[in-house]
Amino acid sequence: MKKLLSIILIGLAINLSAQNYKEHSVKEGETIESIAKKYLVTPFDILALNPDAKSNLKPNTVLIIPNSKVKNEPIEEESRELIGYKNHKVKRKETLYGLSQKYKVSEEDIKKANRFLYSENLKKGDKIKIPRYKTFISKQTYKNTIKKYTVLPKEGKWRVAYKFGITVAELEGLNPNMKPVLQPGDELNVPNIEDKAEKPVDSLYSYYEVLPKEGYYRLKIKTGLTQEELEDLNPELKDGGLKVGMILKIPASVDTASNLSDVETTKLVSNLKNFKTKKLALMMPYRLNKIDTDSVEEAKDMIKNNRLLSIVLDFHVGVTMALDSAKQLGISTDLKVLDTYYQAARTRELLEANDFSDYDAVIGPMEEQSFDRVAVALRRDRVPVIAALNKPKEVYSNVFQTIPEDKLLEKGMIDFVKKDSLKTKVVVIADQANRTKAQMLKKEFPDAKLIFSQLDKKTKKDAHFIYPVELENVFPNGKTIVFLETNSNPFASSVISMLNGLMLEDIEIVLVTTNKNRAFEGKSIDNNNLSNLKFHYPSVHKDFDEDKYSSFVKSYRRIYGISPSKYVARGFDITLDILLRLATEDNLYEASADIIETEYIENKFRYNKSMFGGYTNEAVYIVKYDNLKIVEAN
Repeated sequence: MKKLLSIILIGLAINLSAQNYKEHSVKEGETIESIAKKYLVTPFDILALNPDAKSNLKPNTVLIIPNSKVKNEPIEEESRELIGYKNHKVKRKETLYGLSQKYKVSEEDIKKANRFLYSENLKKGDKIKIPRYKTFISKQTYKNTIKKYTVLPKEGKWRVAYKFGITVAELEGLNPNMKPVLQPGDELNVPNIEDKAEKPVDSLYSYYEVLPKEGYYRLKIKTGLTQEELEDLNPELKDGGLKVGMILKIPASVDTASNLSDVETTKLVSNLKNFKTKKLALMMPYRLNKIDTDSVEEAKDMIKNNRLLSIVLDFHVGVTMALDSAKQLGISTDLKVLDTYYQAARTRELLEANDFSDYDAVIGPMEEQSFDRVAVALRRDRVPVIAALNKPKEVYSNVFQTIPEDKLLEKGMIDFVKKDSLKTKVVVIADQANRTKAQMLKKEFPDAKLIFSQLDKKTKKDAHFIYPVELENVFPNGKTIVFLETNSNPFASSVISMLNGLMLEDIEIVLVTTNKNRAFEGKSIDNNNLSNLKFHYPSVHKDFDEDKYSSFVKSYRRIYGISPSKYVARGFDITLDILLRLATEDNLYEASADIIETEYIENKFRYNKSMFGGYTNEAVYIVKYDNLKIVEAN
């Protein structure tokens, strides 16, 4: 064993020597910043090779220090050390300003040495202490490691980070007030490396950020590029290998969006290992400032008639039920509930009054401007902010958008139809406002027949109807898939009725849409017709199965006397998912690789880290009408 250990240590020493690394034994009082200054490297350079040093820097710890890439130009920086005090008795007409000029110290220095001067004016006869300093001139400072860089046109954070060999998180750490979207002319702090060490940025290439636990195999699935191809484009991989957060150059033609192919549901319960108490904040517009809590009837009336408050309270109930379920699994939670009033000004007050830096996640707020403010404020500390009931305006690097984008729902429906080996024909019926979507569907299904709504002969505007004759001889024996793309309720109603009338013993028509909106709802839509046509559509959630989740339903009914709403289920699903993910890894980022798909009462989650921002849920349902019930389609 000793012999093996010696061989490993010798090998490590040879490797360090070959790569011109140094070793540094930490002394009492030293910090990562002071060590970086000594060796003319950035703190990020040290932490990249010594990740444990960020939280566990102790005396005698041996650090690996990389060779400096910094321009070794001396930058004079003045520092000083307090060596004592001189006593001074204040004379008539003497002022703080005059004394600061006489003794060459600042007025603030004198006040610090004589605290009473913060509340009292200087007066004749006061006996005060004047601090004395010894001045040092250092030519090797932390400033050597940082320089200013002016952003060029078409340069985003990823390109700048790539150019200087750092991660986006490191770039944000150097520039805590950096804008989400860089503009030409913006000035940034960047590592002060030699000009020749800067990597050229080519507009013909894209740039991709390596995610936690992402290896060459996963990158091959996502980008189609082999390890050898990635190393050819990024030679530094051959020496240092893949590192979380590093920026890779990839061909512009590569689409890194997550593949919507089937992913097996992950049972997080079997992987629990982090049982440290989770700190969550729930920021919701309870608007208690508008409720007279002394009047029970008034409070009940507001809850009954205020839709926003009803949604928030249902979501809150789901959150508390999730906390209880997690507790039964050994996961304890410290939850802070904050009322945003649905006002950006109130949200700002909450941010100023609370320290969220050590929170595992913040759920909410709902109001767009407030959510944006919270996400930006907590981005520096990498605190995840969960968009639970809304789509945020900007998906920052610390944002988790739980509602899938419309494009994903659309793609999910198209992929579902493509998998149907029994389909014999595809028909697309659309109103004039959806002509572009109909043409897109024609590209996906080249043999599809297109039918558009008629125009009014006088106004040339959409009349929102089709002639019955247009559907004659369109449906042969067997199965036909019909896409109905419209936002018009009367048009949807008439088409659905006509299609239902064409259903015969040998003719099967399956109705689908990529966007199930209010056109498919209301009194004019017969649900019996939708069931007959086995109406399919993509959805963020599904209706819960009372048999499968009987304990959840019974628990809610026992307390409230009714079945839980979709907002109760959403509050439960989102919160339990967050807690279980946190219990499987050190943080939510590491627990949200796109190969992890989870499913609960009505919602499922598979997050994909976008190239230009945060995490978006890409797990969608395809549901259908079946005997007047809405069930998940298989």
